[in-house]
Amino acid sequence: MALELKNVSKRVGAATHIHETSLVLEPGTFNVLLGTTLAGKTTLMQLMAGLERPTSGEIWFAGHNVTGVAVQKRNVSMVYQQFINYANFTVYDNIASPLRVAGISAREIDSRVNEAAELLRLSPMLKRRPSELSGGQQQRTAIARAIVKDSDIILLDEPLANLDYKLREELRDELPKLFAGRDCIVVYATTEPSEALLFGGKTATLFEGRVTQFGPTSEIYRHPNTLTSARVFSDPPINVAEVRKVNGDIILGDKVKWKVGRAAQALADGAYTIAIRPHHIIPTNGSQEKATIEGRVLVAELSGSESVIHFDMNGQTWVSQSHGIHPFEVGSTAKLHVDVDRSYFFDANGALVGGAG
Repeated sequence: MALELKNVSKRVGAATHIHETSLVLEPGTFNVLLGTTLAGKTTLMQLMAGLERPTSGEIWFAGHNVTGVAVQKRNVSMVYQQFINYANFTVYDNIASPLRVAGISAREIDSRVNEAAELLRLSPMLKRRPSELSGGQQQRTAIARAIVKDSDIILLDEPLANLDYKLREELRDELPKLFAGRDCIVVYATTEPSEALLFGGKTATLFEGRVTQFGPTSEIYRHPNTLTSARVFSDPPINVAEVRKVNGDIILGDKVKWKVGRAAQALADGAYTIAIRPHHIIPTNGSQEKATIEGRVLVAELSGSESVIHFDMNGQTWVSQSHGIHPFEVGSTAKLHVDVDRSYFFDANGALVGGAG
């Protein structure tokens, strides 16, 4: 029952929306497509669903080539970030609609609708219409309609993007539980690395229509195989600079230098690109393994639980993200500490050559 993309590409005129891509998604898995807006997530989902036909390559499901099979003939559900519900239907009828189209018996429809409503805490609202629901309840209805169908493939295209913070947090916690134990393939598209980490499962990082890496989510986060994957999987943006390794030192520019940590210990002397996540550059030094750097504060963002600053680092803008409140002033010089053992090193082609993860 696996979904397999074999050398699939999608071109529209002269523009390539999806470069040649091969993926295998197994039944019973939760898969995340992670990338910025216009990275190709929606197009890839539309190809999986049969809403778009690939320019080249094939799509197989359960051992059958379904490349030319219309979406109406596939057991697929898709939920978008907009609340797409039938305004003149009750919540019950919205959820039941795909089952009625499929010719399911009234008794079976009632059983499935009530089960889905219970899962998504919609039972008290089944007689209401979408206009009487909050945004979160409307999106719950759309998700219920997707899962009630008992689809082989469920595609969720940034379904929480238009919800407020509290509702997003609530549904993020619930979604993996909804699909636990189901023998379906779930694909969830997001721009947020934190969502991918929360859901776990497997993640495909996308950049400009290319899948740069695919595998267990935590593994990709800890061991990005390219600089592009590391950038996709970092928010705030990962800090990047050209450095040299010389006689046991890492040298950045003319003035910044620190001792080589475990991440670069095995590397030969030479030029590399270093990448350091913002939460590995902090204002407190709890370890002798940290290197001290200084930078002029450009932006300071303080919340109740963390401090984020953008600072000038040897002519480049870097970011520090730390727990707690640290009163940085714009224009001042910040003294920060780098966890050198948690850096990544990439060669001239952007391939990972060193890093503790």
